[in-house]
Amino acid sequence: MLNNNITVVINTFKSEDKIFKCLDSINSFCKVIIIENSDNENFKKEIESKYKNIECFLTGDNLGYAKGNNFGLSKVKTKYALILNPDAILGKQTLSNFLLTANKIKDFAIIGPAKQDEYSDREIDSNEDFFQVDFLKGFAMFLNIEQFKDIGFFDSNFFIYLEEIDLCKRLKKKNKKIYLDKSLTINHLGGSSHNQSINFEMELSRNWHWMWSTFYYNKKHYGFFYSLIKISRKLFSSLIKMVFFTLIFKKKESKMYFQRFSGLFNSIIGKKSWYRPKIFKN
Repeated sequence: MLNNNITVVINTFKSEDKIFKCLDSINSFCKVIIIENSDNENFKKEIESKYKNIECFLTGDNLGYAKGNNFGLSKVKTKYALILNPDAILGKQTLSNFLLTANKIKDFAIIGPAKQDEYSDREIDSNEDFFQVDFLKGFAMFLNIEQFKDIGFFDSNFFIYLEEIDLCKRLKKKNKKIYLDKSLTINHLGGSSHNQSINFEMELSRNWHWMWSTFYYNKKHYGFFYSLIKISRKLFSSLIKMVFFTLIFKKKESKMYFQRFSGLFNSIIGKKSWYRPKIFKN
């Protein structure tokens, strides 16, 4: 039943140290699509030779979370798709439990695991096995493909951050249903989908894109001036801290706050989300 109904979509970038635990946790008869944001032929060959249920696509470029997952979802032929981060590990019954819940609430748009920071213990410990929410995190999203035909998937202007919140907001505007489910067991390491050797470069990228996405998201949904007011403190704070750490020769800290300022400034002036981590090719 799983192989006819679910395709797992995993978007990867420099994830060789993380991906295999994730893949080992997925039922071997379930179709998996990996979108690798590079031209790493060795990665593709290793994955596809080890796992017969997996097809790996090389993008040749770093597309990011939104565009990469959209590419993967365009290849899905099944009724449901599970978007999964490469640092997430499924429990033995996770995929079966997704289907059980899907059969109970057939008109859902997204189902996610319930134990997430945004929701209190009171909500999770309620008598309901699953409950409706306004948004969820993007590390594990079970999509009912039919529900997305009229709105599309992720806004590809986002590179990373807030793309899943934006998607959920668009779904709710169309009165579509998003659920969290207590029966789902997924271990998510968080913030570590890539190899540790590139941590600092990825941290620079995260700071740039968090700021870019924050302004863009608020501008998109609430207008330019609302967004400008909302982020003004962050803009001036990052500028002041960048100057301060530069003057005391703290290079790493100065770079980090430069990234924050640059991400905000580029978003304010309408530049695309162009920054990419400076990683040497294999």
